[in-house]
Amino acid sequence: MTDIKFEIVEELAVISENPKGWRKELNLVSWNNAAPKYDLREWAPNHEKMGKGVTMTKDELNSLRAALGSIAG
Repeated sequence: MTDIKFEIVEELAVISENPKGWRKELNLVSWNNAAPKYDLREWAPNHEKMGKGVTMTKDELNSLRAALGSIAG
């Protein structure tokens, strides 16, 4: 099994936090030394573990923002 390398380049927003301290966050993350992408996932305290998430380019993030704007009340 290959280790996944990541670097959180910028912490952008905390969406929520559960009682165990895991936080759903939007961050700018570089995966395996690639160009950073926007990343939405749950992280354990101190970012030592992570849950499944989704990564997006800036264009994808803007498309998501537009879609959410049209459905959010």
